[in-house]
Amino acid sequence: MAWNDDRVELLKKLWSDGLSASQIAGRLGGVTRNAVIGKVHRLGLSGRATTSRMKSHRPRVRTQAASKRLMKPRGAPVGNQALRNLYLGDTEPYVPPAEELVIPLKERKYIQTLTESCCRWPIGDPQQPDFHFCGKKKIPGLPYCEVHARRAFQPPQARRRDRDYAPMVIAGPDAAQAPGEAPDVPVGPGEKAVV
Repeated sequence: MAWNDDRVELLKKLWSDGLSASQIAGRLGGVTRNAVIGKVHRLGLSGRATTSRMKSHRPRVRTQAASKRLMKPRGAPVGNQALRNLYLGDTEPYVPPAEELVIPLKERKYIQTLTESCCRWPIGDPQQPDFHFCGKKKIPGLPYCEVHARRAFQPPQARRRDRDYAPMVIAGPDAAQAPGEAPDVPVGPGEKAVV
């Protein structure tokens, strides 16, 4: 579809009337919204008239019932409850076994035989014929059995900065110190005390 003079004039009129690009494309026929937007930019059209819908827009007053629906209840759980239950009480991170679990041939699951309750942990190379999935009973809410869930979802560790440095304590003016002595200021690893 080519832009002829009549269609360009109609486009200019509809654009100045405040119609959207989708509405203009519908009235012109044979063009897309993006084609209308592109032509408007190439023509350098701007200064759109506002529609009555734009003029009458007033901010709505939120009712108390609507604001209660939007708020989360206090103490609402955040994150995956199944993961939280998996690590409840664990203080040390899970260390995966050095070798992968060996799944007997009868218990192996393939993409065609996976069910909703099977562990979906892939074992092997997908390009090889012996590739399969774990297939053991999975934890509700997670795609893996307990062994593979612990391997896949590690609990968060303490931040490196927090565990590498001891808190700095700087003595204030009321601290007991002999005149002329430098205050005792602990320094981090690799830092020198400047006195």
